[in-house]
Amino acid sequence: MEGHGAFVWSAYLITLGAIVLILYAPKRREKRFLRQLEGQIRRSGGNAPGAAKEV
Repeated sequence: MEGHGAFVWSAYLITLGAIVLILYAPKRREKRFLRQLEGQIRRSGGNAPGAAKEV
């Protein structure tokens, strides 16, 4: 690589990091959204999936 190896490999690592973030962020955002939605359902008096029913 004629002395440019550090730049090439750092570019690969930065690109890999960006790809990982692009794939991970939507999953994290979905989990947060579902958690917020479950809280809203509980506060409104509805039964969230998996919640115990009152008898």
